[in-house]
Amino acid sequence: MDHAFPLWWTAGADPKGGFHEKLDLNGAPVPAPRRLRVQARQIYVYAEAGRLGWDGPWQDAVRHGVDFLLRAYLRPDGLFRTLVAPDGTALDESVDLYDQAFVLFALAQAYDVQGRPAALRDAAVTLLARLRETRGHPAGGFEEAQPRVLPLRSNPHMHMLEATLAWVGFGGPTPFAEVANAIVTLALTCLIDPRTGAIGEYYDGDWRFAPGLEGLVREPGHQFEWAYLLDLSARVLGRDIGDASERLMAFGSAHGIDHASKVAVFALDADGAVTDPTARLWAQTERLRSALVLGGPDGGRWATDLAESAEAVARYLEMKVPGTWRDRLLPDGSFVEEAAPASSFYHIVSAFSVVLRQA
Repeated sequence: MDHAFPLWWTAGADPKGGFHEKLDLNGAPVPAPRRLRVQARQIYVYAEAGRLGWDGPWQDAVRHGVDFLLRAYLRPDGLFRTLVAPDGTALDESVDLYDQAFVLFALAQAYDVQGRPAALRDAAVTLLARLRETRGHPAGGFEEAQPRVLPLRSNPHMHMLEATLAWVGFGGPTPFAEVANAIVTLALTCLIDPRTGAIGEYYDGDWRFAPGLEGLVREPGHQFEWAYLLDLSARVLGRDIGDASERLMAFGSAHGIDHASKVAVFALDADGAVTDPTARLWAQTERLRSALVLGGPDGGRWATDLAESAEAVARYLEMKVPGTWRDRLLPDGSFVEEAAPASSFYHIVSAFSVVLRQA
């Protein structure tokens, strides 16, 4: 409230349109091309800022983001391009499923806080319909591209579930619930390894784990994130998810934590052996949110995860310029000296909003 929301509006927003990708260690914007996902995430950040009671110009920030999103990224076919220059000139016309999910999420957030205008709902309905028409997978979920590109990925589906759940919660039309339910079914029947309860990252064209090393990748941060979203699905959709959330959380907690530094590492193999010990900020925030939601205010069964993740996140936020953050902690205990990525703000806010509402 005091530092991050004001800073990422005054320094992180470009008066000419959109949001900057990064702020350097002095809190100044770093010139760079602009990814679609960053613009979408910042719209969520400031919509949530308003819901949390920030008394700054959050309405202006949401409008600023939505205006640039629809002006610079929307293609004539109703899908959204990946990358533009700071002036909005198209740099990459490709359509990434992960990015489209975040557009749906951003439109839902803006729809909720801007009086639920039909234009935003219609844009989201059109986008979802185009994705189902051009990318729909016969067994459920979506293709990465058309013509087909393999491997298929679980990560965009996680964010598609997040986005469609948001629309269901805000009273969106039936197709959003249909897609959300289909993704939950896909996760429970195909994406999650029944042996370990963990979700993978990469799959073949029939939703089996991809061959080779790709099919063995397990990211602890995504175990926590899926655990939260499946639990949310049970509440929003009335779905029976069994013990899926608990097993996801258990796998991430048992195997994905470096117990010397008490942080969640980046990647494991299918049996839980660490393959990438780098610790990203976003994985710590996801661990924090899931421990709080699944365990309650005191963490319950996940009390250790709650305490450790809270301490870990605090370390990433200890900066010379308050309201910025570190992103990558190396195995030797040092942080990478780099600019703060705007993309992390979404993870921070989505975790802290749960903390604030349970305080």
